[in-house]
Amino acid sequence: MQRFFGSMLKILAVSATALAAVSCGAADNDPGPGGVTVGEARALDEAAEMLDERNADPAGASAQSDAATDTTAQ
Repeated sequence: MQRFFGSMLKILAVSATALAAVSCGAADNDPGPGGVTVGEARALDEAAEMLDERNADPAGASAQSDAATDTTAQ
């Protein structure tokens, strides 16, 4: 019986430590870089990444827009 409670206490201690470590991250409304919140900074980074991906292949993007224009003109 003592082994059972000893192992349960170890499991509880590990679980509590893991939960405490997970909750230490910055919240979305915490102040971030440049006067924006952490959530806003993340959204700006994602938007910049999408724009970079779009600008990386301008030939493919213009071909797609030309194809869309051709189908709507008919």
